Amino acid sequence: MSTARKLMANISNSMSLKHGLSLWCPHSSSLNRVHHSSSLPSGVRFQRRRYVVASSAFANENREFVIVGGGNAAGYAARTFVEHGMADGRLCIVSKEAHAPYERPALTKGYLFPPDKKPARLPGFHTCVGSGGERQTPEWYKEKGIEMLYEDPITGIDIEKQTLTTNSGKLLKYGSLIVATGCTASRFPEKIGGNLPGVHYIRDVADADSLISSLEKARKVVIVGGGYIGMEVAAATVGWKLDTTVIFPENHLLQRLFTPSLAQRYEELYKENGVKFLKGASIKNLEAGSDGSVAAVKLEDGSTIDADTIIIGIGAKPAVSPFERVGLNSAVGGIQVDGQFRTALPGIFAIGDVAAFPLKIYDRMARVEHVDHARRSAQHCVKALLSAHTHTYDYLPYFYSRVFEYEGSPRKVWWQFFGDNVGETIEIGNFDPKIATFWIDSGKLKGVLLESGSPEEFQLLPKLARGQPFVDKARLQQASSVEEALEIAQTSLQAAV
Repeated sequence: MSTARKLMANISNSMSLKHGLSLWCPHSSSLNRVHHSSSLPSGVRFQRRRYVVASSAFANENREFVIVGGGNAAGYAARTFVEHGMADGRLCIVSKEAHAPYERPALTKGYLFPPDKKPARLPGFHTCVGSGGERQTPEWYKEKGIEMLYEDPITGIDIEKQTLTTNSGKLLKYGSLIVATGCTASRFPEKIGGNLPGVHYIRDVADADSLISSLEKARKVVIVGGGYIGMEVAAATVGWKLDTTVIFPENHLLQRLFTPSLAQRYEELYKENGVKFLKGASIKNLEAGSDGSVAAVKLEDGSTIDADTIIIGIGAKPAVSPFERVGLNSAVGGIQVDGQFRTALPGIFAIGDVAAFPLKIYDRMARVEHVDHARRSAQHCVKALLSAHTHTYDYLPYFYSRVFEYEGSPRKVWWQFFGDNVGETIEIGNFDPKIATFWIDSGKLKGVLLESGSPEEFQLLPKLARGQPFVDKARLQQASSVEEALEIAQTSLQAAV
């Protein structure tokens, strides 16, 4: 098996949803369950500590609160510190990026629109506009007295001395530390062409800017991966009117969530927009042209596909370095925390994509890569750190996508999913434009996906997924419309109350 094929297969397997939608979520056991405050590892006790508060000018190396990572979770954490009056002169955020925290989903959605279709640009999507909050521009952090260290990632931690070292050599002494480093994009190895000019990965604004430069002169685009990145980037390249092929090893799009029949509907929509698919394909390597830039994708069967721009969207991995000593979860990846995002080490927390936390509603460990979790985990963690709030994080898995939303698109697509995709599925609707899929396990409604719903219908989904009512499956199957099916589910929910 080739290196590329092994890489894609391993990522595909790691993202399998045999036990539910949350990424890397095995069934819980006594070994997998993370500690709560009453069950920390032997010899470890969580305690609040008092530290000298640094002046607002940060004249010395002492910071009461330090957040490592400048992504969405850091931005929402900063807002929560401000709301509690604990940011000014107390909080420092250390980021490897050149920008203040922003709503990362925009990068594979509105940011990639062609110039004539009003693409998203900063400062338009700085945190926290994604949830209807104030736009936190760099000036906002200055006004709130929050120290921002840009383009200076953490390279080391001395846990005993509670000191961080940055790439530039700066030393930061922290009182409480929140690790919010997120994920890094999974890459093709250099030996098979993963670093060739014209090969792109999307994780930050710089990545997206580089891709846009390629799209401006591209003729043939290949997207590797049939998940969120693949679907969203392919929709964007349609707006550029580019020859686009999507290659992935699975049998259908977004295999970790879509049923085969639902995936077929979306694949047909993309094909109507000129996108080609190569499913079940294995890549041997990426080939360079005479100028040294990528020129083709070579498949295991010996065939090649010409491409001057290639986007790799095969998943991500938690950015745990240099925090391995804090305590990792080998089953789901990431830094292990309890229901208040406390690690096994006093005063150190982890939030967002990098946190392996107890998913209370389904009684299993999880690591969720999603903007909604980044927001909520940040808020929950900071409230637990600063106040008497002690309840366990109770997250409901939620996923969504929005594609073809640029001006002139014949059909804008927006779907949402809440819950757990386990059990049997019932599909209602004809995708013109509406469709709903219900997951039922042992008679209980476990998850719902809705395409093109009304605001009221979308608001019903989390209530159904959290309530998990018993549903008459035969009656649901006989529903003549999405509206009728949702009404049946809602009635079942009301009857259960």
